[in-house]
Amino acid sequence: MMRTWTRSLGLFVLFASGLVSAAAQDWTLRAWIRLSADPIISPRDEGWESAGTFNPAIIRHRGKLVMLYRAQDKNGTSRLGYAQSTDGLHFTRSSQPVLSPEADYEREGGVEDPRLVKFRDTYYLTYTGYNKKDAQLCLATSKDLLHWQRQGVILPAYKGNWNVGWTKSGAIVPEKIDGKYWMYFLGTSNDKFEQIGLAYSPDLIHWTEATDVPVLPPRAGRFDSRVVEPGPPPIVTKNGIVLVYNGADDNLVYRTAIAVFDRSDPRKLIWRSEQPVFLPERNWEKGGQVPNVVFVEGMARQGSRYLFYYGGADKYIGVAGVPVIP
Repeated sequence: MMRTWTRSLGLFVLFASGLVSAAAQDWTLRAWIRLSADPIISPRDEGWESAGTFNPAIIRHRGKLVMLYRAQDKNGTSRLGYAQSTDGLHFTRSSQPVLSPEADYEREGGVEDPRLVKFRDTYYLTYTGYNKKDAQLCLATSKDLLHWQRQGVILPAYKGNWNVGWTKSGAIVPEKIDGKYWMYFLGTSNDKFEQIGLAYSPDLIHWTEATDVPVLPPRAGRFDSRVVEPGPPPIVTKNGIVLVYNGADDNLVYRTAIAVFDRSDPRKLIWRSEQPVFLPERNWEKGGQVPNVVFVEGMARQGSRYLFYYGGADKYIGVAGVPVIP
């Protein structure tokens, strides 16, 4: 049975009506609908994906939806699994991972938290390389989503304009703006809060921070008071850059929200959710390796709706649909 949860969702009114500059209370309520009562992908067997399958990226390739997801074994090492689907709900999984820890910055910890974009004939995969010491934002490229060429660490830990810790979660804007490529990412400020920063690149390989301060900080006492982390690659509309993000409160309960940045200046925030649009409800979202987590990381349009793919409690993968206003 489908499960519906409704709160303020300006995202899809934004597409149709151009209300970015209007008051948020004028935006229509839209529902995130769970398209499956159960996880669509779960841990299996005793090998590389036995402990957790979560944090999925998604992209369309040759008429199918291809998912790369984080798979964790019982030793805590992460690899990226591969699955494909014709309907976005039922996935066929490969028996072997497509990316496993090999580089020094990945060994013993793994490759984690993928996000996917395509420019021309090349797929760009941002992911976290973790070696049990540092977590750093990395990049790999591919022509077919199966064979990957590492491009290395693109935003090193501890060396940012404001970031003093690890780097993660690279959400690349899927088109050039002002002659540059842009990417929202996670860093940690001096006060130990995880926040969203912004970087730019001339070639998608070499990245430079664009600001001296975060572009989306936490908000004290709110659902996003402790962690603010990018979700899928943003959606670019004529009215703004729509970033779905994941926020955690002081109890590390993760919920989903939306921020809109200026279409011509990705640094400039113009709107932000007052309330989350999606939150843990199912038992498998509340109980797992990390309880009380929905973490949206993949997005694809399928007909008249957007499909959002998310990790549940750092153990399972689910999907929610949101209608697009024609």
